[in-house]
Amino acid sequence: MQSGIPNSRKWILEYVSTGQRKTDPLMGWTSVNSTLGQVKLSFDTLEDAQAYAKKKGLVVSVSHVNETLFRPKSYTDNFTKKIR
Repeated sequence: MQSGIPNSRKWILEYVSTGQRKTDPLMGWTSVNSTLGQVKLSFDTLEDAQAYAKKKGLVVSVSHVNETLFRPKSYTDNFTKKIR
């Protein structure tokens, strides 16, 4: 199933992992002492995310993602000869 653009309009709060990484000598797996690096919280607005971070005493760094341009195409565009 494809989620597309409608499910991507949320703000994500991710914890930065500060734990020391260790490699298992037998299997080669990488592990970390802190599991906070696996936590992702989603919020509807930037203000909600910032309010949560302020309440928990977290340092916030906001990064914006560029909007993708939607170009409507028809089914026949899949079969037209493209000149490169």
